[in-house]
Amino acid sequence: MIQRYLPLLLGLSGTIYSQAQVRPSSTSPTAYTFTEGLVALTGSRYGREAIYTDPLAYQLYTNALKKPAEGAVFGTDEQGREIRWVPVTADSLKRLRLRGNVRGNGGAPAGPGVVAGSLRGGIGGGGGYTYLTYDSPREQVALLNIRGNSNVYVNGELHMGDAYSMGYLHIPVRLKKGLNELYVRGVSVSANLSFPNQPALLRTDDPTLPSIRTGEANTALQGAVVVLNTSTKPLTGLQLSSRLAGRQQTTPLPAIPALSSRKVTFTFDGSGVSNIGPQACELTLTQNGKTLDQGSVSVESVAPDKSYSRTFVSQIDGSLQYYAVTPQSSPGNGPSALFLSVHGAGVEASGQARAYKAKDWGNLVAATNRRPRGFNWEDWGRLDALEVLALAKNQFKPDPQHVYLTGHSMGGHGTWFLGATYPDKWAAIAPCAGYPTLKEYGSADGVIPDSSSNPLEQMLLRSGNQSDVLKLTSNYKPLGVYVFHGDADRTVPVTYARQMRKLLGESQPDMSYYEYPGGSHWFGDHSVDWKPLFDFFKWHTILPDSAVNTIDFTTANPGISSSFRWAAIEQQERPLVYSRMQLKRDGKAITGTTTNVALLKLALDEFGPNAPVSITLDGQPALTHTTGSAHDTLYVRRDGNRWRPVQRPALTQKGPHRNGTFKDAFTNRMVFVYGTRGTKDENDWTWQKARFDAETWYYRGNGAVDIIADTEYSPAKYANRGVVLFGNATTNAAWKTLLADCPIQLERNQVRAGDQQWQGDDLAAYFVWPINGSATASVAVVGGTGLKGMRAASANQYFAGASGFPDFMIFGLDMVRTGSQGVRMAGFFDNSWKLTPANYTVNNQPNAAN
Repeated sequence: MIQRYLPLLLGLSGTIYSQAQVRPSSTSPTAYTFTEGLVALTGSRYGREAIYTDPLAYQLYTNALKKPAEGAVFGTDEQGREIRWVPVTADSLKRLRLRGNVRGNGGAPAGPGVVAGSLRGGIGGGGGYTYLTYDSPREQVALLNIRGNSNVYVNGELHMGDAYSMGYLHIPVRLKKGLNELYVRGVSVSANLSFPNQPALLRTDDPTLPSIRTGEANTALQGAVVVLNTSTKPLTGLQLSSRLAGRQQTTPLPAIPALSSRKVTFTFDGSGVSNIGPQACELTLTQNGKTLDQGSVSVESVAPDKSYSRTFVSQIDGSLQYYAVTPQSSPGNGPSALFLSVHGAGVEASGQARAYKAKDWGNLVAATNRRPRGFNWEDWGRLDALEVLALAKNQFKPDPQHVYLTGHSMGGHGTWFLGATYPDKWAAIAPCAGYPTLKEYGSADGVIPDSSSNPLEQMLLRSGNQSDVLKLTSNYKPLGVYVFHGDADRTVPVTYARQMRKLLGESQPDMSYYEYPGGSHWFGDHSVDWKPLFDFFKWHTILPDSAVNTIDFTTANPGISSSFRWAAIEQQERPLVYSRMQLKRDGKAITGTTTNVALLKLALDEFGPNAPVSITLDGQPALTHTTGSAHDTLYVRRDGNRWRPVQRPALTQKGPHRNGTFKDAFTNRMVFVYGTRGTKDENDWTWQKARFDAETWYYRGNGAVDIIADTEYSPAKYANRGVVLFGNATTNAAWKTLLADCPIQLERNQVRAGDQQWQGDDLAAYFVWPINGSATASVAVVGGTGLKGMRAASANQYFAGASGFPDFMIFGLDMVRTGSQGVRMAGFFDNSWKLTPANYTVNNQPNAAN
């Protein structure tokens, strides 16, 4: 992106212009559109990794950023050429564009029901910043709406951007009297301010809604809309009333912190609806009986045989999500098949489901990935797919031998990924127009870096190993695989399909491959609803465990995927290095080999009670175990070169239930806890950072999260819930409760990790730690040793799909300028949550961990 603008930006060395600044009249309008600004292609690196660099942010955080002026030099690029601020003006679409050498973001890849306005690019792009100013006649609150940006600093406060130009991100901001400065990360953006005259607003432009299915009860349906708090105090005592076809319901709402927003769940009664088509549901927001705002949403009423949407409360964060269904056309007497379809970028699950004609032998369910772009079906997108699969199994009670997976484009990648990660959940998979790995095709957030010669970067990149399905191809062996791709696809070239055909050709025993002649990326509904594909599915079944006597399974993270059939990799020797088990069950014996496995779990159901079982692993002497019941389970641990039986490890150790990595804490209905025990600037940062992460979670993941002060937190009130703690031991009162026994201690002017120690106010850390008293929940720390260090931790690339973050990472503000050179230490805790040198790397120190 930078190269496209360099001729224009670098050719202005001879002229200095007066600064462009907005000066509205002394009476504030009800809305204001920015029509002028300045752009500098400063360069930045935000992607699917823990390290980020941003020259402008670094200058801002160190108070070295000079006020932009037209033609003024911001700095120099990697080739030593000057980077200058140049003017931009709004075009007919109100986008602030550089003239003569600019192109906007391209549209979303073709697919069923692509969301209007959905644009490609932006979140991870490294273009530059747009500088905007607003001269306010007084201190006041405004709603900021920007499209096409990754984030924005408003008078130094960081807020989420609308990278895909969806239009529904409305951010309450406090304007000071006089000059207000906005540094917008992005170019070719549009921006406006509106000035609310009430403390709370309903926004109904981003609803999550179910369908009303005629013939069903429809008395307790759930939807969700956004409530904005435009006041400087928390809003409590809120209620949201719904009225539809004469039926009314009222829902109490959670508190909305000052100058923030939250997507809230409400109930409504659709039992009074008998007509097909859109139905207006009126909403009224009240506080202690006083009406604050009103609005309406359109709920679709559908016939029982049509595709529909169903909402549910996600256990990831407690927010309302949905999935879409194309129901079976003619239900039979017995269990039916179940098809899980995962959509492409920019596609709603409802559109994905409607692309399929009803099948007479099964129900089709489409998950959301939490958003049309979401998380590339990894991280929380993966968890959403698993939640929907479980809900669909409970709803439809399918034949357990007939469960299938398919998807298109980004969902083609999702099919490759979910298929390799959970091979025992499917009878067959069918990626359509898909790419296998984010190391080769990155979309908006860029690609995952493939390798590095730097030991510390190797440690960081290891965190994303599970994403690389090219290392997991042996997991496809039990599956039927149908690869479908248009041979004229210019969005996701057919070379990706051919790559997988070649890679699997020698090892995959059951694969079918078809290139659609002349097929583009989307050539109609038969791009996914392809009869030979579903015929292929019909020929395949999931065998019962009793019929599966050979296992070949690889995982990089037992916390994501640990088991196949009757065996599981419970713990690893080297965290997040690929682990493999190749086992054979024959008669009264199990034999096989393992790689990077510390603890193995074996289900011995097929041997019966009181049966002697011989177990030979890695060529070591056989173990003999006599089963105690018909459903016996054996754990065996590797000690050096020998295997020995052990008891099931305590849940306080690492395992599939909780295996670490920093991102693992962002589940279990997590709560954000900001600090109140620091200086005013430190406290302001922790609150603003919590709000920024909540905004990002909403935008990327259609999520909602509780934000509370450290003094409000208690283990009893928030039992078994994940925690994200902002600040350090000095500034956050919840630290002692959650992290007193952690070997990493972050406090004012100092950070300690085992016997490693660093001093200064410019250090930062991300790390995870298990919460005492919970078998599953963890706390993630986002903080620094002082305001400079805290600012270094402001970025949140941990929300980028498949970005790898280890258990802990300690870095300095200099990382924002120099990259990995600024990282002090990174790595993993061992299986007992201890720091051992083999599992971490200290920068510029030799280490054998990699």
